[in-house]
Amino acid sequence: MKVQEAAEKAQLRMGLSNQQPALAADSLLGLWQQAVADSAQRPAFTCLGQTLSYREIDQMADRVAGYFHRHLALLAGDRIAVQLPNLIQYPIVVVAAWKLGLVIVNTNPMYTHRELVHQFNDSGAKAVVVLDQFYDVLRNALPETGIEHVVVTRAIDLLPQPKKTLLAGLTKLLGKRPPLPTQGIVDFTEMLAADNGGSYPPHNPALEDICALQYTGGTTGVSKGVMLTQGSLMSNIAQAMAVVSVGGRSVTHYTTISPLPLYHIYAYMLNMGLMPATRGHSVLIPDPRNIPMFVGAIKNIKFEIFCGLNSLFVALLQNGKFRKLDFSSLEITLSGGMALMEAVAEEWHQVTGCVVSEGYGMTESSPVISMNPSGYQRIGTAGIPIPGTDIKVVDENGLEQQVGGVGELCVRGAQVMKGYWQREAQTAEVIVDGWLHTGDIVTVDEQGYIRIVDRLKDMIIVSGFNVYPNELEQALTQHPDVLECAAIGVPDTKAGEVVKMFVVSSNPALTTEQVIEFCRANMAGYKVPRFVEFRTDLPKSNVGKVLRKELKAEEQAKSQA
Repeated sequence: MKVQEAAEKAQLRMGLSNQQPALAADSLLGLWQQAVADSAQRPAFTCLGQTLSYREIDQMADRVAGYFHRHLALLAGDRIAVQLPNLIQYPIVVVAAWKLGLVIVNTNPMYTHRELVHQFNDSGAKAVVVLDQFYDVLRNALPETGIEHVVVTRAIDLLPQPKKTLLAGLTKLLGKRPPLPTQGIVDFTEMLAADNGGSYPPHNPALEDICALQYTGGTTGVSKGVMLTQGSLMSNIAQAMAVVSVGGRSVTHYTTISPLPLYHIYAYMLNMGLMPATRGHSVLIPDPRNIPMFVGAIKNIKFEIFCGLNSLFVALLQNGKFRKLDFSSLEITLSGGMALMEAVAEEWHQVTGCVVSEGYGMTESSPVISMNPSGYQRIGTAGIPIPGTDIKVVDENGLEQQVGGVGELCVRGAQVMKGYWQREAQTAEVIVDGWLHTGDIVTVDEQGYIRIVDRLKDMIIVSGFNVYPNELEQALTQHPDVLECAAIGVPDTKAGEVVKMFVVSSNPALTTEQVIEFCRANMAGYKVPRFVEFRTDLPKSNVGKVLRKELKAEEQAKSQA
């Protein structure tokens, strides 16, 4: 049986169709305007104890759009970098950009000088909106870029008085924020207060318009700008809505806890797309690494949806106050961005009463490719393809595999990117005859569920045998003392490569011998790690995904030394 046939049978069994769902609007702006029209007073975003309605966000976005047009001379098609964590300023700036037809360039606030210069020059960004605490790094990079305008905001800018004044005084007293220059920047609060009359030319987006450049290492080489269009993002919003609504569930007006960074495509699509589509309310968490503050922010909130990923679930489950929260309203827990460990999923279910729905995607697909529909979850899988998505599995020779075969996942659907910004050759490497080659090794079972075996580039070859780090990590996290782990291949004169395992343990007494013995009991001999290194933590990306490539780089540097 072909994997597509198995997937379509699964969709029918769950009441889904393989056809692309109808779009709720013609553009992200249109979707937002619909939400403002019929849900103006409803809460849209909450952050730092402050909640703003759809109308309030829209009115502020109008003022910002007017300022962008009249004072910064930004025009439709211009690129604007948004270098912000999860603050309410983020949706205000993004909606303002939609109103003018600007292209969003989502920028990690933690980027280094080199990364900022590359992204700004590659995208041709004319303006950037940045949080004050990241301004110094940006300022040093600016002379090497074409950025013409810098808008600076503070975390407290939108807070009401007297809270804003009290926090400003405390911050100054503690010396946590150096004073900003009086020239060369635009102050966010002054921009909101300026008399712009809300005047700017109306913009009517077309489905083929690029609305975001989302930078990714992707499947090849240097960080590239993924061209996401109105059509690709709107398609993915409609596809995701169809899955979360399985069984006739109405997710309208749901409250969602949103700790994942908005500048990441997973959180961007969810918060700036799915939330307005469902007239939902998003609770933004600016610093999800600060677990006590995170728990304090949500302890009095009834929420129906929680978005996270494996490393965040691990950190939260270790917090006693989190485990005591009221989860009676929680209906959907979404996981994506990295492999979900089965032991973590089981504990989350025990603590919250909610089964995790793991999904899978990539920046190049806006991002969702597959999901586990609520009520049909199979832990350890990435779910079934979402409606309107065709899949196939091919081996290293490009031969299509049947159900149960192992190979690279290829996908086709309306959510697939237009291509890489100004990189036609690299686009042609990953989109072949209309199929996006994901670079992920998978197997699809007879029930249509996709199981991610591993990244093609992360595969370890031990004496000619393929070893997939994800499989080893899944096995070792079943050990009661192992919180997190990561497996990589290291050179070996006999086997070519052998496995090295990095372990974060909750028990300081856990030994290398005990780890290896556990592995011997749970995996084939050639998969057992030859080396074990204990760590207090593992290197992670901005969304908490474990970075095996950094561990590999460390090992390479050691061997060269």
